[in-house]
Amino acid sequence: MKRKKAIVSVSNDLFTDQRVHKVCMFLVEHDFEVTLLGRFRKHSQPIENRPYQTKRFKLIADKGALFYAALNLRLFLYLLTHKADVLVSNDLDTLLANYAASKFKGSTKLVYDSHEMFTEVPELQNRKTVRNIWKGIEAWILPRIKYRYTVNESIANYYQNLYHLKFHVVRNVAPKWNPSDIASKAALGIPEHKFIVILQGAGINVDRGAEEAIEAITKIQDTVLLIVGDGDVIPDLKEKVKANGYEDQVYFFGKRPYQEMMQYTHHADLGLSFDKPNNPNYINSLPNKIFDYIHAQTPIISSNIKEIRHIIETYQVGEIVEEHSIENLKTVLEKLKNNPSYLEQLKNNCASAANALSWENELEQLKKIYEV
Repeated sequence: MKRKKAIVSVSNDLFTDQRVHKVCMFLVEHDFEVTLLGRFRKHSQPIENRPYQTKRFKLIADKGALFYAALNLRLFLYLLTHKADVLVSNDLDTLLANYAASKFKGSTKLVYDSHEMFTEVPELQNRKTVRNIWKGIEAWILPRIKYRYTVNESIANYYQNLYHLKFHVVRNVAPKWNPSDIASKAALGIPEHKFIVILQGAGINVDRGAEEAIEAITKIQDTVLLIVGDGDVIPDLKEKVKANGYEDQVYFFGKRPYQEMMQYTHHADLGLSFDKPNNPNYINSLPNKIFDYIHAQTPIISSNIKEIRHIIETYQVGEIVEEHSIENLKTVLEKLKNNPSYLEQLKNNCASAANALSWENELEQLKKIYEV
């Protein structure tokens, strides 16, 4: 029997997007021939050892309106000229190209995976015209798509209330993590004999709390912050650390392959998620790093975000910073640092929670959506 073909589109460079990789692997395991499309950036690292095809477009711009126009044009032309049984659009910035191409492809199935409330991100809050353009695209296309899913109940409810549309929920839960080998702290370049806090992620951007984390960490003795990932604010953070002489307490490791990133997370005493609850997208978010921390048995400190709070309180895997400030974060960090028996209990709770919160348990929803 001929294998079905799926083309999956994203706007990033593919290297660290674990949600998309997991969906691609799900499709491969259900006998789809998969091609993943994204963009190539100046510092993009090679994509290796994946059982599906990848293609990254070189675009004439890296951000702004010209980038989004170039991306959607390249996606549209590729999708139009390649056969597919399923098109998977990840987030609003790839949806226009996928929807337009699907109108020329007869029985091809279009699936939309919304990772966030795209029109509510802080980068768009003060750009009314640009935001309205995206909202117009969303309002026009979403009601015309049959297969839709998102990352948590809060975002699903948002779309239900706004457009009266049902979204399935497929949380961005980590797969069970069973490493064959754990690298030492020395091998990873992590300071030994220090209390370690990690902030990881592919989107360390504005209002994600990295600045406050640096200020809080540097006020606590024998404590270091590992920043593993990339984002818009990283260059400014590096300048801040250098200007203030924080190099012995704040370490930047950049983007790392998932399995390597999890090694850093494993060695951390605490995992940080400190988004500012000042815009609807962050207020309703459930970052995948929350599940990565749990699977690495690294207790969580989070700002007061309802979806994260629900996870932390249900499984007793961390602490909430009730009010978003440097001093409040410092207080909670010190509380856990100075109470090793409580910290050990939280780590044990993470191990238990990992059994319930695994990607394997989310697959039932994907089976319904992709009808496999």
